[in-house]
Parts: sequence; C-alpha cells; structure tokens
Amino acid sequence: MRVALILLMLLTQTGLAAGVEVRGVRVWAGPEYTRAVFDVSAKADYKLFSLEGPDRLVLDIDKGDITKVALPAGTGLVKGMRSGRPGDGQLRLVFDLSEKARAKSFLLAPAENYGHRLVVDLYPELSSKPAPVLRADNPPDSKDLRKVIVAIDAGHGGEDPGALGASGTREKDVVLAISRALAKQVNAEPGMQALLIRDGDYYVAHRQRFMKAREAKADIFISIHADAFHKQTANGSSVFILSPTTASNEAASWLAERENRSDLVGGVSLDSRDDTLAAVLLDLSQGATMEASSEAAGRVHASLKRLGKTHKNQVEKANFYVLRSPDVPSMLVETAFISNPTEERRLKDPKHQQALASAILDGVRDYFHSRPPPGTWIAAHAQPRSHIVSSGETLSAIAEQHRVSLESLRQANAKRGDVVKVGEVLRIPTSS
Repeated sequence: MRVALILLMLLTQTGLAAGVEVRGVRVWAGPEYTRAVFDVSAKADYKLFSLEGPDRLVLDIDKGDITKVALPAGTGLVKGMRSGRPGDGQLRLVFDLSEKARAKSFLLAPAENYGHRLVVDLYPELSSKPAPVLRADNPPDSKDLRKVIVAIDAGHGGEDPGALGASGTREKDVVLAISRALAKQVNAEPGMQALLIRDGDYYVAHRQRFMKAREAKADIFISIHADAFHKQTANGSSVFILSPTTASNEAASWLAERENRSDLVGGVSLDSRDDTLAAVLLDLSQGATMEASSEAAGRVHASLKRLGKTHKNQVEKANFYVLRSPDVPSMLVETAFISNPTEERRLKDPKHQQALASAILDGVRDYFHSRPPPGTWIAAHAQPRSHIVSSGETLSAIAEQHRVSLESLRQANAKRGDVVKVGEVLRIPTSS
C-alpha cells in the first residue's frame, strides 16, 4: 500500500510538471498585424487552426491551464477571446476575429525579465502586401518641388518595453512621446514631412524600421531611444552613427542578396558578371550615406549640447542594426539615461519632451539648410544662413560649429585672413 501511494504521488508530480500554466496574456495591435503574447510556465506543446462562420482562430495547448488569468478585451483583428476545455487535458483558447486572418506562431525561450512565451501574430488575409507607406505631399505652391522626408523611429514597443527607469518608466513610452512631438514639429517646418515608423504601442522588427524609411525614400532616418546603465549617475544625451566595420560587413550581405543588388541601381537586373559594378555602386552609395550621417549627427549632437549635458563630446559609432541602410543617412539618438532618476523625471515631462524634439529638429534643419537635397522645397526657398560674431569667437571655431570648412567660410565672406570682429555678420556657406 505504501509503495502504491508513493508511485501515485510520483505520477501526480510528473503530470503537474508536464502541465503548462498560462500566466499572462497581452494583445498588441499594429498597422500591419495584431500580436497576442501568452506568458507560459514552460515550453508549450500546442496546435493552431482556423474556423469560419464566424471567423475564429483556435489555439489548443496540451495540458494547459489558465484559471488565474483574465483574458484581455479585443483589439486590432481580435474582437475577443475565450477559453474552454475540449477534453484530453487540453486548454482551448478561441480568438473571435473581426475578419479572416492568417496566423503565424512561435515560442520564445526565457530572456531577461520574461519567462517562456508563446506568440501568435495575425495578418489580414486579404492583405498580400505590407500596409502602404506614408509619402510626403508636394508643397502647395509647387508641383515640381518635394518636401524633405524625415523618418522618425521610436525604439522598442509592444512586447519589448526597452529599458526601465528607477520608478518603472518604460523606454518605449517616453521615446514614442518624444517621437510624436518631433513629428509634429517637423510637419510644421516649411519644406519638411515626418514619417513615424512606429505610431503606437506595437513592435516593429529592426530591419523593417529602416526598410520603411527606404520605401518612403526618406532623406534621413532618426531612431529615438533612452539609454540605461548599471550606475544611476550616468547622464547626458548621445548621438550614434554606424561604425565603419559594421558598414563593411553589412555591404557584404547586401551584395550577397540579388534583390538588394537590383534595388541599389533602381531595379536594373544584375547578373554574376556585374559583381564589380554592384560593389562599386554600393561603395559609392554607402560612402556618401556615411558622410551625410556623420554631418547630420554632428549637427544634432551640437544642438543637444546647447540644451544640456551630452554623455560624450562627440558623435559615437556603434553596431546598431537600425542604422544599416546603405542609402539613407541614419543616426540613433539616446535622449537621456532613463536609469538616472533625475533624467527619468525629465523624460516623463511633456515640456522636456518638446525641448528634446526641438533640439533634434534644430540640428536636422541646420543640416538640410546647409546641404539642401536637389529638387526640394528647401533647396528652392532656404534663406542664406548667417552668424553674428560674439566676444571670444574665432573664424575656425565658427567654421567647426557650423560644420563647414574654414576655407569655404573665408570664401563666402571674401576674407583673406582669419580676423573677425564682435558683431560682424558672417554668411555661412551651404557646402564645404
């Protein structure tokens, strides 16, 4: 009898260990798909299938349990969700859908603050292509001149909260607020149009972020983040561009993909005999892009420095995936350290969010007015820039501030030497 009892206990424990408890459910609605995430106690064995009349998606989890979790309200393609038990120890979760949808699913292993997760993505069945990308309208006073497109990428989103502040502030929330503020200011700027890569609480894959900018023919890509460090004293904003090593590695992968090669030359088909041509075209495109990225990032960094402390005195270089576009000048702005309690409070302040957006826009405006893209409203209407000399300034320092060469500054102002006078108005050239 005692042996039988021990065996029964072991079998019961084994059965419990093999069970999967659903500990949380979240649903995110994005412009292209709806994502449902299930926090589960262990790697789940599951099946997924669709039903019609009405449209439903059914998720069966073997040996599942969800007794302690309230199912979320509907959002996106999901009108509602309910649970049941069809038998054989299965947990059945039914998605009531607003329309027919294609489903993709995958399991995620534990990572950082998350345990095991089961992810279900729902795509509209009738949509075979991604959602249309916003493009800038022509300015009302000219059919031939276009607006400069500024792609603004709010980092993280949806299931990825980003860094967490000391009081629980989520990076994804503050950077979205800053990005929206920046987009509003950009749209109010003559000759500029904003493109928000993420305009809600949903996740966009890294590659999709810069590909959206490329599809929209963006003139610049700015990814907005809020840094974190294990020391709460770390502070200041930072601006990053892609490191040369990463750019070189990325070039190799672009050249390895036939579709990318064709894309780089406007859809012209490239066969194996054109490898050298493709490499030369990419090298030219990438070199010009990195130079433009460096100059634009430098101007944004200088503008942020006028707003407050920057973490470093120069633009930094790093291996950020979202900066890998070969033909769109790109930068990543760490607006502050969210791990610093003082900076966390500022990041949550709408007035400071507006100030950060204004500082970024100042740098972007300075860049485009110094090097306006041909055929744009800015190129046709930009006013010559000027600088009023203050006490203690030198011509070389003024050239560095405006990121033009000393020689071009001399030529623009008909100067043979470097002597400047307090109160003198200098013309800033549009290029070096």
